[in-house]
Amino acid sequence: MTPYRVKRHRSRRSGANHFVLIPFIDVMTILVVFLLAHTADVDILPNTKGIAIPQSISQQKPQPSVVVMVTKDSLFVDGRLIGPLAALVAAPGPVIAPLKAALVAQHDRPQGAAPKGVIAQREVTIMGDKTMPYSVLKKIMMTCGDADYAKVSLAVITRERAAT
Repeated sequence: MTPYRVKRHRSRRSGANHFVLIPFIDVMTILVVFLLAHTADVDILPNTKGIAIPQSISQQKPQPSVVVMVTKDSLFVDGRLIGPLAALVAAPGPVIAPLKAALVAQHDRPQGAAPKGVIAQREVTIMGDKTMPYSVLKKIMMTCGDADYAKVSLAVITRERAAT
């Protein structure tokens, strides 16, 4: 081999190294676009480690509303502690009085509640553990209805629908 031919051969090989990055950059760009497109339609609810939210295949997105969180031992309204769950549920009657007072206090807030006097538009979302007894859920729902909240929703994690 002549020196000129060796030099030409080496110059051809050394220029090809930057071409390896182009497919990698293309793949990373596609991944970024995919992640941005598919994370924008997620609604963020308050996070608590004490609640395992049930799964559902509902496609309807929740509206902004007052959030009632039920952990295994406490009850919260929009992140504010109402009291221990066992004591509140053990109270006589179908309505939990401290919860009703907290929900009525939310009527004046514009974020999740409808304007004063518009009962049909008031919404509340109950975020409870999937192992919560139905008797507790029923009592909370009765309290929400008694506090003039016409729309009661349950927070769930969307599960993929089975292919038919």
